[in-house]
Amino acid sequence: MIPIRDTIRSETYPVVNNVIIAINVLVFLIELSQGQRLHEFIYVYGLVPARYGVPQISAYFTTGQQVFSFLTFMFLHGGFFHLLGNMWSLYIFGDNVEDRLGHIRYLLFYLLCGLASGISHLVINWYSEIPTIGASGAIAGVMGAYFVLYPRAKVLTLVPIFFFFQFLEIPAFLFLGVWLLFQFLSAAGTSAQAGGIAWWAHIGGFIFGIIFLKLFEMFPKMGVGRRVRDLTRKRTTPRLQVIRPVGLGTDPDLYGVIPITEREALFGTRKLVNIPEGLKKRTFFLTIPPGVSEGSTLRLKGMGRRLAEDVQGDLYLKVQIRG
Repeated sequence: MIPIRDTIRSETYPVVNNVIIAINVLVFLIELSQGQRLHEFIYVYGLVPARYGVPQISAYFTTGQQVFSFLTFMFLHGGFFHLLGNMWSLYIFGDNVEDRLGHIRYLLFYLLCGLASGISHLVINWYSEIPTIGASGAIAGVMGAYFVLYPRAKVLTLVPIFFFFQFLEIPAFLFLGVWLLFQFLSAAGTSAQAGGIAWWAHIGGFIFGIIFLKLFEMFPKMGVGRRVRDLTRKRTTPRLQVIRPVGLGTDPDLYGVIPITEREALFGTRKLVNIPEGLKKRTFFLTIPPGVSEGSTLRLKGMGRRLAEDVQGDLYLKVQIRG
């Protein structure tokens, strides 16, 4: 299953999430520049359990290198598709978790999840000499938090069905639950000392993501975090709006809601509206005039239901202004 996007819109710009993605890309470019020294680079900055469990190996590394690798391993990747898959998942799920926790707490949360995932892998693979790299464990923590915060959100997913691919909106709790189950099955079928994907790091990251979320929610947001949040608050709603209007009995008219911000209500805006109708979709541009207020109704003539050749209803969209 390949996630495409989720249906939850964050109210603030995911500044920290975007910076984390940018750092991962930058570090990957540094990896590509290593040439013949790449293996040594990975062994120094990756997380190698044997460096801590085997004294003969740990003697070759300084205390600083041993500690620093607990941070650096989560920004390294084994290839372009490894990087792409991780960053895409972080892009989809990270913005909403950052929106809920706040920028500063989200940064600390992300790093703690990565650290916890690394320790989980270290404990289970104590004598492994294979470097563990990647943001997967930290991202698994983000997914664990999303699982708790937005279980009823929908994840638009590309699902292979026999020889065809189908786009399906899957509830977040089901998508992430299946993902976690796959991690457990893969971990159970893999030797603890085997190379490849660090399944236990994923599982540890997911579980600790839920634990850290609960701990973070016990403490109030810091004043600095509130000020940063005000600066990064989004001033517009998405240009593409998916609206699911409803009809009443045999009434040919349809009724829906169009959310906009106070700024858009004041100055007016133009949206691309998508209305699902079974397997088909209606898409059109909607111009919202300046000066509309909360509860104002926009009438779109002839956009309702057709009950007969000469009976065509209208579409009424109530304006909902978000603070």
